[in-house]
Amino acid sequence: MEFKHPMLVWIGVIASLLWSVDYWKVFHKAQLYFPITKSKFSSVKFLIRLFLFIIGVLGWAYLSYSLMQPRKAQKFSPTNIEVNDIVLCIDVSRSMLAEDIRPNRLEVAKQRIREFAKLRPTDRISIVIFSEKVLTLLPLTTDPSLVDQVLSEISIGYLGSGTNIGDGLALSVARALNSEAKNKVIVLLTDGVANVGTMTPMQAAEEAKKYGIKVYTIGLGTDEDAKIPVGNGVFGTQYQLIPGGSIDYKVLNEISEMTGGKFYPAKSDQALKNILEDIQKLEKTKIKINNQIVYDEQFYFYLVVGIVLLFSVEIIRRILLKDIL
Repeated sequence: MEFKHPMLVWIGVIASLLWSVDYWKVFHKAQLYFPITKSKFSSVKFLIRLFLFIIGVLGWAYLSYSLMQPRKAQKFSPTNIEVNDIVLCIDVSRSMLAEDIRPNRLEVAKQRIREFAKLRPTDRISIVIFSEKVLTLLPLTTDPSLVDQVLSEISIGYLGSGTNIGDGLALSVARALNSEAKNKVIVLLTDGVANVGTMTPMQAAEEAKKYGIKVYTIGLGTDEDAKIPVGNGVFGTQYQLIPGGSIDYKVLNEISEMTGGKFYPAKSDQALKNILEDIQKLEKTKIKINNQIVYDEQFYFYLVVGIVLLFSVEIIRRILLKDIL
């Protein structure tokens, strides 16, 4: 619920105060005085007057509320929309379990990418994941809740071992080509070096360039040696060390330069957050939206109820209580 003119409520408040003063004849000076006699009828009459006053105040409350013009936004009526198609190409190789970025690289990536996707509710988003094999986890969709759910459920282990950047990027290009959107973007996030696949990363980048698809590349991980949990032993969780600085910065930079995107090294949770915010700003200017909001006006009901209550009070007080104008 929102209000078109919230300050107009004061008109109703002031009017109700003036009505209350007149109702109880606060400033009225009697010309004739009669002996005061207590009777059952006078007590009943006072209770009726009090009850009518409460109804009258309720009527003014409805009128005051209606003056603010309450309304509910029903839907958006799009008139001219140009959206981005964004393919999120995410590395799910075993090294993404490294804990150099807490709790681990994958969980940090999922959380930050979910935040990024929520800021783009008008864009179509697809999700491609890769390890040794590649998989389209979600075709292009405009359903933000579905995107968030799929991102939250990404896990490691069922696509084999290895880092197949080339085929992952190539599949992302193919997904982007399935639409007619003018602006197509791929966000490629990885923590390693391509070591399997039928297509090299640069060959896939050439395909992206051919079709005018920008590729933003992100290298996730620190320069220090990182640990990957490999199981539980007698003394707790067992870890395997992987060499630090194993991200192929050179290739990732060449991919982004070739396609008109940008390369980012992400060595911390906060750095990844800042990177995705930067990409958000760079691509936001490409969206042209002119929406007209369709409202369900609510003030009619409160206006009618308020008028009916006040008229009822005024008629009853003049007939039953015999109040004189």
